[in-house]
Amino acid sequence: HVQLVESGGGLVQPGGSVRLSCEATGYMFSSWCMAWFRQAPGKVREAVATIGRGDDGSYADTVQGRFTISLDSAKNTMYLQMNSLKPEDTAMYYCAADSVILPGRELEASEYSYWGQGTQVTVS
Repeated sequence: HVQLVESGGGLVQPGGSVRLSCEATGYMFSSWCMAWFRQAPGKVREAVATIGRGDDGSYADTVQGRFTISLDSAKNTMYLQMNSLKPEDTAMYYCAADSVILPGRELEASEYSYWGQGTQVTVS
C-alpha cells in the first residue's frame, strides 16, 4: 500500500525559505520517479520539480534556480528546498510518485498514480 505524506508548509515572507518533506512508504523508493506539483486556487495543477532513478532533478522554468529537489533514500523521504519565495509561489504543494513514467512526460500530472494529501505554502 503506497502512501505519501507531505509536511513542512506554512506562512513565509517574500524572499524567505521553506523546506517541504514527502515521506514515502509501501514501495521501492529509490527506483521510482517522484515529483512535486502545486495548485493555486482557480488554477490547474502544475509541475514544480521531478527526480528519480539517479538523476539530479528537473524543474519548471518558474522555480529554476530557486528550488531544489532531493531524495534521502535512507529515510524514504523526498524534499523540496524553496528559496527566494515569491507571492506567486503560494499554493497547495503535492508530492507524487509512480514506478513507470514515459520519457519526456515527467512533468505531466496524469503520469503519476500516487499522491499525497498536500501541504499549504503561503508567501505573504
